[in-house]
Amino acid sequence: MKYPIAKRVGLLLGPVFFLIINVLPFELVSNSGDKVISVALWMITWWITEAVSISVTALLPLLLFPLLKVMSMNEVGSNYGSPIIFLFFGGFVMALALEKVNLHKRIALSIIKLTGTTPKKVVLGFMIATGLLSMWISNTASTVVMLPIALSVIQLLIDDEDGFTKDDKNFAVSVMLGIAFSANAGGIATIIGTPPNSVLIGFLENEYNIEISFLEWMTIGLPFSLIMISVVYLVLVELMYPNKNLKFKASQEVIHTELKKLGKISKREKFVLLVFACAIFLWIFRALINKVFPELKLTDTMISVFAALAIFAVPFNFKKGDFILNWKDTEKLSWGILILFGGGLALAKGMSSSGIVDQVSSAIASYNLGVFLTGSILIFLMLFMTELMSNVALVAVLAPVVAGIALGLNIPIVNLLVPVTIASSCAFMLPMATPPNAIVFASGYVKVKDMMKTGLILNCLAVLLLIVIFKYILPILL
Repeated sequence: MKYPIAKRVGLLLGPVFFLIINVLPFELVSNSGDKVISVALWMITWWITEAVSISVTALLPLLLFPLLKVMSMNEVGSNYGSPIIFLFFGGFVMALALEKVNLHKRIALSIIKLTGTTPKKVVLGFMIATGLLSMWISNTASTVVMLPIALSVIQLLIDDEDGFTKDDKNFAVSVMLGIAFSANAGGIATIIGTPPNSVLIGFLENEYNIEISFLEWMTIGLPFSLIMISVVYLVLVELMYPNKNLKFKASQEVIHTELKKLGKISKREKFVLLVFACAIFLWIFRALINKVFPELKLTDTMISVFAALAIFAVPFNFKKGDFILNWKDTEKLSWGILILFGGGLALAKGMSSSGIVDQVSSAIASYNLGVFLTGSILIFLMLFMTELMSNVALVAVLAPVVAGIALGLNIPIVNLLVPVTIASSCAFMLPMATPPNAIVFASGYVKVKDMMKTGLILNCLAVLLLIVIFKYILPILL
């Protein structure tokens, strides 16, 4: 496979930008600030062009910050071992266990079966199931689980007596886009649902000693996910791809057949479900537990690591030494995302310690755009920028800048950072914007113009919803 010219250019431009900033005969910000900007430019260039893996790019601060005397190796390295990284690690381990015992597929099929088998209800079932899975496992994995089931249902329409009609096509497009978009929106509901959420939580803890608990995030993220998935559903089945004349009952057979293949719920599935339920219970009631037992000082990360240890270390069959997961299973774990978190936190630390954040906040304070307009612009920019760039990388780069802007506007930084971070997960327009978009596009049932038309409407609605949250909801909740 040929190495694209954009990547070749990006590979060279990154270090060129770095060198140019470092040899300038004048200061842009300050001596240390310019060094951090040079590293940030190198990272942004490689992140945008994906000249190398975005996780490899995240290792640059580990080398360059100590060389440039911005931070010591110990200071930089501590960001790659931040508690938030272990919170996500535990989430990844639980997701691996769900997938290994096929519990995620059983949950998805059961939800679709419950919602009904009329065309609109089938679309709704796929969306609810995908959104629920995306709260706990990666949006990529949840899409991969749902896709073959959806393709089986669509195949029934192709094989029926009237062929593949316009209504059939509308149904196929709405199911495919519904899966992708609900995977994107579903992950917003929890801290571990999508990487940008964890990057933000880690940044707030590291830089400002602000803690947002699992439950506190859900009070914002879950309603947004539910509203957004409902909006996606209505736009797809009522506005863009109505299928009023479509009638079929064969989809019930597909769901029934798939559930039959899984058989009765196994003891392994029950064990994983128990660990999963315990973790969710502890996350939700952590504050109450800490009040009753203050000496525990339970954190979300501790709960996540507890769940991971239980899956690895509590034998499913003691005599045989049979465990749900073995370390070999972690070959499938997204280690690169964990490194990406560390790189993002290191870059944020560099930007704050070098005074860049203070300069940004002072600059914003000198302008008089107002809180509402500035917040709205930032939400809009983040949401449309995420169509072209990794949302994790975007949040890693922009979180400290947005924090500086919030300080300049004299508002709580959380009130601005939360909607801007959520916006990074609302990419509905382009196939390359998120893995779920790319996966359903590859099915062949969705054209670029279909995704762009629907996505543009959803992007605009997401911006409006986030502006409402920024203006009216967050000042009350946080």
